[in-house]
Amino acid sequence: MALIAAGGAGVAVLLLQVGDRMPVVAVVREVQVGQVLTEQDLGEASVALDPAVKAVRADDLKSVVGKRAAVELKPGSLLSPSQVTKDSLVKSGEQLVPIGLKPDQVPATDLVPGQTVQLVRVPAQGAAAAADETADDGVPKTIAGRVVKASKAAPGTGVVVVDVATSAKDGPIAAAWVSAGAVRLVLDAPDGR
Repeated sequence: MALIAAGGAGVAVLLLQVGDRMPVVAVVREVQVGQVLTEQDLGEASVALDPAVKAVRADDLKSVVGKRAAVELKPGSLLSPSQVTKDSLVKSGEQLVPIGLKPDQVPATDLVPGQTVQLVRVPAQGAAAAADETADDGVPKTIAGRVVKASKAAPGTGVVVVDVATSAKDGPIAAAWVSAGAVRLVLDAPDGR
């Protein structure tokens, strides 16, 4: 008798949880970092959510359309408020520098938008550092930047393209370093040190 009562109680709890479904916004097609969201990118799903899970409610869909994806969005995932931003990923006074890096020029750690990095000027392979490649103390010249987007490694070559936001003053210098093949990317510690 006790087993039947326990089984009935379990079914009742399950039915109550299934009944507490709410309509939320789901991603229906892939959206790249920085891309403006459209209604075609988003859909509606009905799910039972744990209170700890933050998802955009379906009736708030219009509030996220026109905002930018702060992270890469994959089809089938629920949209969280922290995954969208109204801000441009490249701020006023910055320039976006695309950098194609071979596997030995980029950390093995996955790069994600928002991480701070240093672009380090290095001498060409087999050459000594020229006077203009180092600061007065002999340390290589660096440019501070922030990852806006990083591609997956290209098949065959392993090249990763990283979009780095730098100050407008440093953007052309970084582009010249990239063109000369004289740049390495160093990931800053999370606290910026």
